[in-house]
Amino acid sequence: LVDLLRRIRLGRVPSVLLAVLLAIGVILGLGGVIGAQVAGLASDIPRYASTIQDKVQSLQGVTVGRLSEQINRLAHQVERASRVPAESAKTDNVATDGQPASAGPAAATNAPPTPIPVEVHQPPPSPTEMAQRILTPVLSPLATTGIVFVVTIFILLQREDLRDRLIRLFGARDLHRTMMATDDAARRLSRYFLTQLALNTAFGCVIGLGLLLIGVPSPVLCGIVAVLMRFVPYVGSFLAASLPLALAAAVDPGWSMVAWTGALFLVGEVIMGQVVEPLVYGHSTGLSPVSVVVAAIFWGWLWGPIGLILSMPLTLCLVVLGRHVDRLEFLDVLLGDQPALTPVESFYHGMLAGNLDEVQDYAEQLLKDRSLSSYYDEIAIRGLQLAALDIERDVLTEDQIARIRGGVEDLLGELSDHDDSDPAPRAADSSPAGPSRDQQKLPKQPAPESAGAPGQETLPPAWRAPSAVLCVAGRGPPDGAASAMLAQLLGKHGLGARVARHAVVGSGAALASVDLEGVMMVCLCYASISGTPSHLRYTVRRLRSHLPAATILVGLLPAEVVGDDRLRAAIAADRYAVSLREAVTACLEQARGRANVAAAVRA
Repeated sequence: LVDLLRRIRLGRVPSVLLAVLLAIGVILGLGGVIGAQVAGLASDIPRYASTIQDKVQSLQGVTVGRLSEQINRLAHQVERASRVPAESAKTDNVATDGQPASAGPAAATNAPPTPIPVEVHQPPPSPTEMAQRILTPVLSPLATTGIVFVVTIFILLQREDLRDRLIRLFGARDLHRTMMATDDAARRLSRYFLTQLALNTAFGCVIGLGLLLIGVPSPVLCGIVAVLMRFVPYVGSFLAASLPLALAAAVDPGWSMVAWTGALFLVGEVIMGQVVEPLVYGHSTGLSPVSVVVAAIFWGWLWGPIGLILSMPLTLCLVVLGRHVDRLEFLDVLLGDQPALTPVESFYHGMLAGNLDEVQDYAEQLLKDRSLSSYYDEIAIRGLQLAALDIERDVLTEDQIARIRGGVEDLLGELSDHDDSDPAPRAADSSPAGPSRDQQKLPKQPAPESAGAPGQETLPPAWRAPSAVLCVAGRGPPDGAASAMLAQLLGKHGLGARVARHAVVGSGAALASVDLEGVMMVCLCYASISGTPSHLRYTVRRLRSHLPAATILVGLLPAEVVGDDRLRAAIAADRYAVSLREAVTACLEQARGRANVAAAVRA
C-alpha cells in the first residue's frame, strides 16, 4: 500500500501515515461491525437459551435420560435384593423384650456434636481495586496494539535502510546473491499473504451469504469470524463453524438448520482447501505438502497458536535461505517442493531399483513439453552414463547391470508409440520458485525435421528398407541401449534401421559373416567413451573395406573429441554427432541428398 501511494507521488511520511491510518480504520470498522452484531445477539439470548435448553432436554430424554432410567432401575433392584438380608440381621439383634440389643445409656453419649457453620466475609473492593480489575484486561491489549503500530510506522519509514543493514550483516561480500534472496523472500511472502487474504475474504463472503439464505442470525458476524479464523491453519474453519452452528441450534426448534450450516462449512472448506487453493497458490510458496504439516506441528508446539499462524511464513523464509545459501541447502532439500533428485538421477535410480513404472511415469510427464529425441539425449543417455561410471568403479553387481539393460529395453517398448516431434507449447510457469538446485530446467532440443507424412515420400526406397541404416553399438555397457534408441528414432522418421552388437565389427572375419546387403549408412554409437578413441580408426577402416559406398557416422562422442581436428582426422569417419538428435538429422540429410556423400566424392 505504501508503494502504491508513493507511485501517485505522495511523500514517504504521508504515505506511511495514511497506510497506517487506513489499517487502523479497517480494524476499527471490523470491530464496530462485530460489536453491533454481538449487541444484537445479546437481546435475543434469553430466547436462544430457552430453545437450546429444550433441545438439550430432548437429547437427554433420548440418550442420557434412557441410560439414567436404566441405571436407576438397576440400582433399585440391587437395593431391594440387599434389603432382605439386612432386615433378617436386624431381627436377630432385637432383645426378647422388644428393645434393640445395642440400646442403652451409652448410645446417647456417643452421638456426634452438631458442626458450627463458619462464614468468611471479604471487605468490599475499593475504587482503585475496582478500576484495576476492569482496566488491566483492557489496557494490556491496547498497549500491545500501540507498540505494534509504532514499530510498523518506523519499519515502513526506514525500510530501505533496514534492508541495506541486513545485506551488510549477512552478505556484503556477495551482494547479488543476498539481494536475490531478500527479493525472493519478499515476493513469496507478499504474494502468499495477499493470496491468503483474498481467499479467506472470499470464503467469508460465501459463508455469510450462505448463512443469510439458510436463516442463521448475524450472518455478517459469522462471515467475519470465518475470515479471521481461517488464518489459523487446519483448525480455523472448524473453530469458525462453532458460532453459526450454535446460533442455528438456538434459532431452529428442529435440526435442519444445523445440518444445512454444517454442510455449508464442510463443502466450502473442501472446495476451498482441495480445489481453489492448490490452483491459486500453485508453487508460489515453494513448500512441499509434508513440510507444511511438519512445520505447523513444530511451530505450534514451540509457540502455540501464534506459531501455528506463523508456521508457513517462517518455513518459507527457511526454504529461501536454503535455496540461496550453500551451507543451508539441506533446508531446501527437506522443506522445498523441488524434486530431491535431478531427472537424470531419477532415471538411473529407477532403472537400478527396477521400478520401471516410476521411470515411465516420469518420462510421460517430461514428454509433454519435449520431443522423444530430447528425452533420450538429456535424460536417458546421461542416466546410462552414470551407470557406466559405476560399472567402471566396479560397484554394480551383474544382477543390477542385467536389471538396467532389461529396464531400458522395456522402456523403449513402452515409448514406442510416441512420435519424435515437438509438442504444442504450453503456457510458461509464472511461479517465482525459480530453477532448482541442480538446474533441472533441461534444455529442450527441437526434434529433427520429421520425414513422416508427406516427408517420407521424398526418401528414396533404398533408405526405407529395413537394413538401410546399421546402428552398431560401441564397447561400453550403455552403447547397446543408445544404438537401440537411435534405431527407434530413425524408424519414426521413415528410415529403415537395425541394431548390431559391437562384436560384429570387432574383426574382419566377424564383419564378413554379416549380411550387409542394402546398408546405406553405418552409425557407430558410443554413449560412454573417454580418452583417445584409437580403436575407432580400425573399426572405421574395417567398415570402409566391406562397405565402400556406405556413409559412416560416429555418434554420441564428447564435444571435445568432435571439435578436435586431429582426432577427427585419425578416426576418418564421414560424419560426426554429439547427440541422437544430430545423428537422426545427419541420416535424414544423407538420405535426402542434402549433404555430400563421402562415397560419391571418393568415386
